[in-house]
Amino acid sequence: MAVRTVLITGGNRGIGRAIAEEFVAQGHRVAVTARSGEGPDGALTVRADVTDAAALDAAFAEVEEKLGPVEVVVANAGITRDTLLMRMSDEDFDDVVATNLGGAFKVVKRASKGMLKARFGRVILISSVVGLFGGPGQVNYSSSKAGLVGMARSITRELGGRGITANVVAPGFIETDMTAELPEAQQAEYKKSIPAGRFATPTEVAKVVAWLASDDAGYISGAVIPVDGGLGMGH
Repeated sequence: MAVRTVLITGGNRGIGRAIAEEFVAQGHRVAVTARSGEGPDGALTVRADVTDAAALDAAFAEVEEKLGPVEVVVANAGITRDTLLMRMSDEDFDDVVATNLGGAFKVVKRASKGMLKARFGRVILISSVVGLFGGPGQVNYSSSKAGLVGMARSITRELGGRGITANVVAPGFIETDMTAELPEAQQAEYKKSIPAGRFATPTEVAKVVAWLASDDAGYISGAVIPVDGGLGMGH
């Protein structure tokens, strides 16, 4: 197995942290961006807000200096501002799209420089089942997550001949701090709609991401890989 330099945005908690832990466990050189907090042990934490291109550039420079050019980039940083369409402010929409979609664009654009030079790269965008399935009160979030599919497919068409792949992982309900806060009855209701009958662990998402970054997945690009227990089938 080739050891790679991996950068995960929003790697201080939730799914991003689990992804970082998995890459560390596999022996890769791992860095995470975080606005606050720290990534897991064994990972380099760099400060950056993904909507700030200058801060991102500085973060990449630090990672390149300490760990080498970024070969695998996982765009995971995201925010939610859930509210019904009629109540959603322009700001609620713009902020979510700027972080989830614009942030992914800025991160991938910066990472692509080194990938083109090396003629190798793995771009992995963390979307969501609601990107294609939809979710009430999530017009902003679901639009931003659906946009990642078009992004990965365009990158594949542009850079596919240079040894660079771009794929989307679309998690469903995951056991994180966010889902833990939901009332028991609501959790039970959600689980009824999931064929697997349970939420995923963050590690189950992380292992799919790590596999997409591996040499075994070198001929997969422009794909949307669901990790949702069957919730979004057919979408």
